[in-house]
Amino acid sequence: VIATPGFHREWWEAYVTVNQRFADRTAAVAEEGAVVWVQDYQLQLVPAMLRKQRPDLRIGYFLHIPFPPTELFQQLPWRDQILEGLLGADLVGFQVSGGAQNFLRLVRARLRQETHRDEIRTSEGRTVLARSYPIAIDAKELHELAASESVAARAAEVRHDLGDPEVLFLGVDRLDYTKGLLARLEAFGELIEDGTLDVEKVAFVQVATPSRERVEEYRQLRDDMDRLVGRINGDIGRIGRPPITYLHASYPRQEMAALYRAADVMVVTPLRDGMNLVAKEYVACRQADDGALVLSEFAGAARELRQAYLVNPYDVNGMKDKLIEAMRDTPRNKARRMKVMRRQVAEHDINHWASAFLDDLRKTGPKA
Repeated sequence: VIATPGFHREWWEAYVTVNQRFADRTAAVAEEGAVVWVQDYQLQLVPAMLRKQRPDLRIGYFLHIPFPPTELFQQLPWRDQILEGLLGADLVGFQVSGGAQNFLRLVRARLRQETHRDEIRTSEGRTVLARSYPIAIDAKELHELAASESVAARAAEVRHDLGDPEVLFLGVDRLDYTKGLLARLEAFGELIEDGTLDVEKVAFVQVATPSRERVEEYRQLRDDMDRLVGRINGDIGRIGRPPITYLHASYPRQEMAALYRAADVMVVTPLRDGMNLVAKEYVACRQADDGALVLSEFAGAARELRQAYLVNPYDVNGMKDKLIEAMRDTPRNKARRMKVMRRQVAEHDINHWASAFLDDLRKTGPKA
């Protein structure tokens, strides 16, 4: 558990109300036998609510975040209502197979529904499928953007503005306590403090997009990040050469492509993540099969990008080792790893993801 769960009855009542509004409106406008695709945790009750009003529809649901293990999900006061809500769908999609398996186990244990492999046979006689569909990016569009002259020029400008470091590390995340930001920067700072890295030769750019700043845990994380970056830069920085450039802002797609292209080592180390598209975006932007990706074992992307330098984000010493390994690996090994990952990202793009889900959904439902 990364943050202590909080359960608020009045929030649940509002959640039910919002889900009912989405279901009511969809029921009113959907054509006979239409395909409806419900997205993410904000609308987990919609499938059952919609099914009750419109049994003719084919309803799909996709969860973008990790589906929790049984022992954690069991803490929810509204656990059965959420499971029943999801069972209103014909197809329930998850980022990784582990999420689908967690869901199947809970349906058996909590609702006493019969399951066989990826199928659930409900007490009403319906068949619900639970499968994994790793989400993807528009790899072709991003690769072409990164290949443009303007992005190439901006990437060179970024490196120049940072003092032309020999090695540029990059992190790009929402400012979120699940992203492992503090441990990542601590590891980098310690590598400079112990002399493994030379502050005159390396730099770390951390982009932290503002997120949910009215929530106390997020405000606390921002304060912690400000203190940590200030301490590291103050203790070991040089005039004009801060070890860490911390950017708490959002940037347009072209600027992000330039950062991806400029970086030698991409550091993606969430404590838990349903997928993490930043890792895939970095891979798509590499123009010459160069660069290195340090990736958390607990990101869904690690199941697909197996050639990344995989790391346990809770192990700061292990992270230090992986940062050095990724930096010092031979160009040949880096190219071999990146080539395989680029092929994976290109072949399993966002169109492949959507088509795979919708093709399966169209085979289900009342008219299948």
